[in-house]
Amino acid sequence: MAQLTLKTATGNYGHTMPLKDGSVVSEHVAFEHVEVPVIINAFRRMIRDLEFDVCEMALSTYLCARAHGVPITALPVFLVRAFHHGSISYNVNSGIKSPTDLHGRKVGVRAYTVTTGVWTRGILATQYGVDLSKITFVINSDEHVAAYQAPANVESVSFDRSLGDLLEAGEIDAAIGVPPSPDKGIEALIPEAEAAAAKSYRDTHVLPINHTLVVRNEHLAANPWLAGELFSLFRSGKRQFLSELPKMESPSGNDAIAKRLQGAIAGDPLPFGVEANRATLEAFVQYNVDQQVIPKNVALEEVFEPSTLALVD
Repeated sequence: MAQLTLKTATGNYGHTMPLKDGSVVSEHVAFEHVEVPVIINAFRRMIRDLEFDVCEMALSTYLCARAHGVPITALPVFLVRAFHHGSISYNVNSGIKSPTDLHGRKVGVRAYTVTTGVWTRGILATQYGVDLSKITFVINSDEHVAAYQAPANVESVSFDRSLGDLLEAGEIDAAIGVPPSPDKGIEALIPEAEAAAAKSYRDTHVLPINHTLVVRNEHLAANPWLAGELFSLFRSGKRQFLSELPKMESPSGNDAIAKRLQGAIAGDPLPFGVEANRATLEAFVQYNVDQQVIPKNVALEEVFEPSTLALVD
């Protein structure tokens, strides 16, 4: 019998299902899986109420929560990744022709601290010469970390207004997280986005991370072996998934994204561990500092549970 049962919230992905269906088990840990149909809703419940013992978590939300003293710590288990060059679209009637045309414009994003927003803004700033301070960011949701105060160039609209509707109506000029819809006059801002993202990866070795895994500090303190055991279990689930991924003809959702990433980078689309992801993590932490999501730079050795720093796939 396992010595510890943990209330756990993660999405249903090819690499997490082995932990949910019993294909991967532990003698030490049992999971009480809580299904949250829209996994981002679990992030808020974890940040604000510590509702789970183990929880999938958006990486920028975790960094922001950590800066505000929420008693959780991340493991270098990265559950969701995606390229983000294609994450921003614009209204063709706005007069925008290139990324720097965003200067002086309004750009929608669900909330300022969302990870896709941080990655996309970072890419625009570092690769396309965009001055983020010259853009007004329009949000239509509150932040998961209630104590967070957004920069002065962030404004909100009624939360019942969708970014897609605002973009189509021309009330904002571009939006992060709204897919292109040519019949509505909404096009991708960065042309050939997948190719641009793949080239960026080859040049920088940055493979964007969206979601990590966090654990309540009390469990890590009481069980020094726990972080390593969780890392091993999620790694086993990932290995099982990756062995099956090449044979999957039409995966959906995040499994389809993983398959596309695997083809684009010719390698593991979901690498775990700090060292294997140092370039990605350091770039992302810097983006969060530059965009005022967190107040100062922080070493990766402080971001992740110390006992996991040397763990590898």
